[in-house]
Parts: sequence; structure tokens; C-alpha cells
Amino acid sequence: PAPGAARRRAPQSVGVSPRTRSCSPAQVFRRFVEVGRVAYVSFGPHAGKLVAIVDVIDQNRALVDGPCTRVRRQAMPFKCMQLTDFILKFPHSARQRYVRQAWEKADINKKWAATRWAKKIEARERKAKMTDFDRYKVMKAKKMRNRIIKNEVKKLQRAAIIKASPKKAPVAKAAVAAAAAAAAAAKAKVPAK
Repeated sequence: PAPGAARRRAPQSVGVSPRTRSCSPAQVFRRFVEVGRVAYVSFGPHAGKLVAIVDVIDQNRALVDGPCTRVRRQAMPFKCMQLTDFILKFPHSARQRYVRQAWEKADINKKWAATRWAKKIEARERKAKMTDFDRYKVMKAKKMRNRIIKNEVKKLQRAAIIKASPKKAPVAKAAVAAAAAAAAAAKAKVPAK
């Protein structure tokens, strides 16, 4: 810079001191692009299938292979993939045979089917395939379930109110009759409009 010119400071994150910015106690990301990482293809011709990253081509694409999901080895952009928690052990640019062995040894298909992610996708697909009559049956079942829940909640609320209210002394029948007679007499004295 020219002498006397003001030096521009690098922008800092708001609310983070320079000392703590460099060494954070916990990592923000847990899933990294790496050889062997299993990814879910979210859109494109192979949408809904799993692939394994065989090699990283550049910052935008990877060489992927899905030996057990019928995805041929090809370059795929990272935009199309969502990384999963599963990692396979094989060297980069491994042949399809080794990728298949690692896939079957790790039992990826069964582990994937057991995840909440896969169950949500499967439920979404099932809901999309429902007919009008299926939707009607679901609606009636939900109504019945909600009615049962509502009745149980009311019972519990009544029990809680009875339990929380102070205990009253038992009232004699004569006192109840006298109170009713007094109320009737008071009503008779009030002129009608």
C-alpha cells in the first residue's frame, strides 16, 4: 500500500473474537466428501438411489459408482448428491468389484433402509401413491384416534380437578332442600317484566 494510506482490515464474524475463531471446540460439519462416502442422489436420472464416491474429480464433481443400486460409474456433480453417514473402505479409483465387495460387507442397503431418512422418503412415496379412498380411510382413522385421545384427556382433567379441589363437608339433604326453597321464594318475589 501507498505510504499514509489506510489499511483495510479483514472482515470478522460478528460476535466472534479472533482468538476463538481459529480453534472452535466442536466441528460444524460431520459429513465430508471423501473416497468411500456413500451419498443419496436427490435429483437427476438416478434420483432416489445410493452411490459411493470412488474418486474426487474437482470441487464440483466426483466419480461415483452404485454397484448394488444399478448406477453405472460416472461423474456426478455434488449438487445432485446428499452425503450420508456411511463410509466404505476402499482405495481411490477402485474397480467396481472392490466397491461391490465393500458395499456388501458393510451391508449398506439394509443399514440405509433402517435410517429415519429412508423411512421418511418411503412414507412420502407411499402417501403420494394413495388413492382417494385410501385418503378417506386415513382421515376416518385419524378422527377416531383424536376422539379417543380427547376423551382420555377430559377424563384425566376431571380427575385432576377433583383431586385438586378442597374437600367439602357432606351436605345434609335437609340443608339442600332448604336452600332450594329459599331460591324459589326469592324468585317468586322478583316481579316479571
